[in-house]
Amino acid sequence: MDKRTVRAGIVGAGFSATFHFEALKKVYGTNVQVEGVYALDTEQAKEYAKKRRIRAFGSLEQLIDSVDVVHVCAPASTHESIAIAVLEQDKFPIVEKPLTGYFGDGSEDFNGQDFPKTEALDQALASIERLIAAEAKSKSKILYAENWVYAPSIQKEREIIEKTGAQILWMHGEESHSGSHAEYYGFWKFAGGGVMIGKGCHPLTAALYLKRVEGKARSGRVIHPNSVSARTHIITRMPGFRDEGHIRTDYYDIDDFSLMHVVFEDGTLVDSVASAIILGGIHNELEVAANNHRTICNINPTSAIQTYNPVDENFADIYVVEKIGTKQGWSNPCPDEDWFTGYPQEIEAFYRAAAYGEPVERDSRLAADCISTIYSAYVSAEKMGAEVEIKTF
Repeated sequence: MDKRTVRAGIVGAGFSATFHFEALKKVYGTNVQVEGVYALDTEQAKEYAKKRRIRAFGSLEQLIDSVDVVHVCAPASTHESIAIAVLEQDKFPIVEKPLTGYFGDGSEDFNGQDFPKTEALDQALASIERLIAAEAKSKSKILYAENWVYAPSIQKEREIIEKTGAQILWMHGEESHSGSHAEYYGFWKFAGGGVMIGKGCHPLTAALYLKRVEGKARSGRVIHPNSVSARTHIITRMPGFRDEGHIRTDYYDIDDFSLMHVVFEDGTLVDSVASAIILGGIHNELEVAANNHRTICNINPTSAIQTYNPVDENFADIYVVEKIGTKQGWSNPCPDEDWFTGYPQEIEAFYRAAAYGEPVERDSRLAADCISTIYSAYVSAEKMGAEVEIKTF
């Protein structure tokens, strides 16, 4: 079969746009033709384009007209409007996490700590409904860029669940590190929340995905989340916090620690921790306790390589792993960080879907359940951990 050529465009020119471009170079099932990039920061877009020898578009509309697939790598506050604009042209939006959310009332001084979280939930659910409605009218579909689902360790656990008929009883997931790359991340009006959505969406979505896998394998029916209890905290803004300069602290109105306890409709559980107060690199893990096996998915760090370096400067031009802080002493350099975290696998699947109509491992409904769960969790946290029911899709 001849490979089809798929034209790609990227919206945004920051961190996620960088690893999306790298993943595009590894797509083998189709011919990818990267037409260019668009970003509100025109100078950043020009620099991004020049480095990669692609075009910097002058408007979003021009980019959409010129491509088949649009990578939505802009701030979360823009995801809905961009994705709908792409769907209306029957093109495929690859939407970075989180899919959508609530980003304030439009005021310049909006403070995420002070507004009612029930309003955030209602607005986030309304955004989800608009996205799903736009998708239903389009000849294309939303491709949700949750890389954890395609991480090799998660996909191996999928195989185990499907082939053994396992019942998942409890999962524990975590994403923690010392702070986000993005400057805008510290503001709710751009990010839609703090670590509970920005980091917690990863282990939560992976857990929701595996329960869907279980349900389909055992009965042909998806197992949905039913209720959530949660707590959030602002550790780095406590009056007594002692800043030693190792952890990002310039957050304006977001949480930097969170815990979600989710009960599924079959009575089984997942606990998801997210934080921005952890040193030593990124900690990404999902543990699965089933009725016939136990699996620990180590996405980051991995023990594929363990290295002891006595002098930090010796590794000055050697990449070890994201957010490691120091390269001195023992470390776990990742031989292929993108592969372990599922970036090239998800992009490969998306381009096969766009070119040949092949199925993907997650869809807009999985993304919607994740957003609904997280904003229900913010309502719970506002009520000091009271249980809140979850609307599912």
